[in-house]
Amino acid sequence: MDQHVVIGAAHWTYLAGVAVIVLTMILRANVVVPSILATFCVVFAWSHSPVTALGSIFTASFVAAKELFNIFLVIALMTALLNALKELRSDIRMVEPFRAVMKNGHTAFFILAGITYFISLFFWPTPAVPLVSAVLLPAAIAAGLPPLAGAMAIAIAGQGMALSSDYVIGVAPGISAKAAGAAVSAAVVADRALVLSLIVGGIALVLGYLSIRKRIQPASNSLLVAWQAQSSGLETERLEEAGTFDKAELARGTNGRDTLLSDKAVDRALASAPAKRVFWSKVFAVLTPLAFLAVIVTMIAPKLMPSLPPLRGGEAATLVGGMAALLMILASLAADGPRKMLDVSADHITSGFVFAFKAMGSVLPIAGFFFVGAGETAGPILNIAQGTTPPHLLFELIQSAEHLIPHSHLFVAFGILIVGMITGIDGSGFAGLPLTGSLSGALAPAAGMDAATLAAIGQMGAVWTGGGTLVAWSSLIAVAGFARVPVLEAVRALLLPVVTGLIVATICAVTIWS
Repeated sequence: MDQHVVIGAAHWTYLAGVAVIVLTMILRANVVVPSILATFCVVFAWSHSPVTALGSIFTASFVAAKELFNIFLVIALMTALLNALKELRSDIRMVEPFRAVMKNGHTAFFILAGITYFISLFFWPTPAVPLVSAVLLPAAIAAGLPPLAGAMAIAIAGQGMALSSDYVIGVAPGISAKAAGAAVSAAVVADRALVLSLIVGGIALVLGYLSIRKRIQPASNSLLVAWQAQSSGLETERLEEAGTFDKAELARGTNGRDTLLSDKAVDRALASAPAKRVFWSKVFAVLTPLAFLAVIVTMIAPKLMPSLPPLRGGEAATLVGGMAALLMILASLAADGPRKMLDVSADHITSGFVFAFKAMGSVLPIAGFFFVGAGETAGPILNIAQGTTPPHLLFELIQSAEHLIPHSHLFVAFGILIVGMITGIDGSGFAGLPLTGSLSGALAPAAGMDAATLAAIGQMGAVWTGGGTLVAWSSLIAVAGFARVPVLEAVRALLLPVVTGLIVATICAVTIWS
């Protein structure tokens, strides 16, 4: 690209749109309307045609939908599988055996974190929060774990570690990579985000445990009785309405299961299943995690053994989605028989798509605006004829200001991290990913860094902040509600461990991949 970039009205309009969107996020208001209006203004400034600008409102979201539809499809199929497993009560059976090993509060803290992470890695925190809270949290409380410590373990492992890497489903790295540019691989972003999420989560869990270990009490059923007598209060209800997205709804899951269960209640729930389903309930409680572990092994095997053919492009997502669809059909067959399975499976898939668009639909106009600034996707939105090179507005803006950017890897990395954390303030970790991805792709050449590394760092900042660990109006509301602790108390307890983890992980990223 020519080093002497001419910055025109479209560039300044795009920059103003970015600033307005970031400011809107800071104010915790919805960013969809500003994104749509900013798209209109940028295209009008470029084309000087109100017709093209008006059409760009549709085209931008349509381009984003084409780029990101594989993400929607994987979410839909995974949600369909989850609903099928709930019919068999296999979801409860997958975690029920771990109640027996919660002998004291110390082990309960790490068991809660481990199980939450495992489930959230495959299904997002959507089922993990209500499932772990209903089945395992009462047992952990009786083992002597303070409710606040339970909330910390669930939030760090689910909304933090699992959601920030999103390694299996691949929504977050997919959005980050698409926004960063065609040369950035979603698989590389996912690999680096996984490593960084483990660093942040490991540090946060250790610091969180050290901060509450003296409050752990000897095991006693009286602790459970006293805890169950508490009310979660009205603060949660008030904060549920705050923020850009209703993340608490995503955390609760698709069936509204929010009843906390004692050991006896879990036993009754499992025994209530019809006798003919009990066998298949146990089978799928074992088969489902084994099947996805096999998928993970397939995904990482080429990295460990270079002689194996690597997975190309979105093949990892297709494996996850295909496995979810197959398991869903088999679970529906076991639960309802061959005839009814045909209708039930279709209903599960429909419910999955409803949830997918409810969870991610608002991302499309936001991503559409940032795609205007990327040369790989700007052409259709700006109505540029094929064969004509479209502008790369964001890259050209940064290129024109390259002499002002310090050539310090740490400075750029922490800048991306801070931008990600700012975008997460609105309470939605994924809304800021198009911005952090776009900035990563544009800043990487100027800083002499890998765009995938910067995208992974930005993803950490956005998701750990807005996904449900650092702001009270995120899905942390649901975690605090289930644990029956004030949500602001949970934020205060999580702040130092999570921020410390993010700082260390960013330094590690620069050290390892610079």
